[in-house]
Amino acid sequence: MLRRRLLGRTGLEVTTLGYGAMDLSGEHDEGSRPFSGRQAEQILNAVLDAGINLLDTANDYGASEELIGRFAGHRRQDFYLATKCGCPVACDGQDAPPGHVWTRENLLRNIETSLRRMKTDHVDVWQLHNPSVEQATAGDLVRAMEEVRAAGKARWIGVSSTLPHITEFITWGAFDTFQLPYSGLERAHEDVITAAACAGGGTIIRGGVARGAPNFRRRLRVRLGLHRTDPWAIWAKAGLDEFRAPRESRTAFLLRFTLSHSGVHTTIVGTTNPEHLWENVRAVETGPLPADVYAEVKRRLELAGQGPARGRPHASR
Repeated sequence: MLRRRLLGRTGLEVTTLGYGAMDLSGEHDEGSRPFSGRQAEQILNAVLDAGINLLDTANDYGASEELIGRFAGHRRQDFYLATKCGCPVACDGQDAPPGHVWTRENLLRNIETSLRRMKTDHVDVWQLHNPSVEQATAGDLVRAMEEVRAAGKARWIGVSSTLPHITEFITWGAFDTFQLPYSGLERAHEDVITAAACAGGGTIIRGGVARGAPNFRRRLRVRLGLHRTDPWAIWAKAGLDEFRAPRESRTAFLLRFTLSHSGVHTTIVGTTNPEHLWENVRAVETGPLPADVYAEVKRRLELAGQGPARGRPHASR
């Protein structure tokens, strides 16, 4: 059975392995074909049948929300639903504007669109989709989110963010959850995770298996400005293959490393391949790394130049 941890002060008991539904957009690789309904139905039911109880998506992940509503809506009682807002929305027959739109009006459009697509009357976690501190402040976004929460359309509110902004967001005391990137090959947010958990926030980790296949990583570098260098070069430099169990993949080992962090509550991993899903499930069922292995792997990574960010960065100007 999949282990569960409390998602901070939300009290939600989430499986330590969640499902990242960005892959359902069919846009995870250049030249990829549209993701079929049959494939979406297969993977979503496999996810829920495996006991995973957290689905994470976003208003602008292509058809992801619609596919969740269509193929998992009838099983809504089986999972917690997290989505994101600030995403552009097409209005009055016009194309959606580029980039995100950080206004109260757009957030209200986002929640209504998300609820309609996913065939539900509420989401469990509603997250800002990577704004800067300045954008969140100027748009008075927390107040808009609290309005939606008071209306019962979102149970808890959070923010998907990165350094330097996330350190400021934690101090606000307004957000119930924090979603941020982290793995053994991307340790910049390691101390931030601890800070978020100590502040009572739920921590949702993305990228816990180093963002998967190389083509997917290249697309994310363009889209999100992450991984400007190949993270797997760090793996080789640190000599981590010697720590893997027989037949254990590198991504399975990294998933176990991620869940060895005491401040991590859940990590969302996306896949459209049922075999990869079951590999992730088996890794999580195996459990975190032994304490001595975890300590030595971190030491090796430090020597290879991959460690947590030091100091407390200020929000960008």
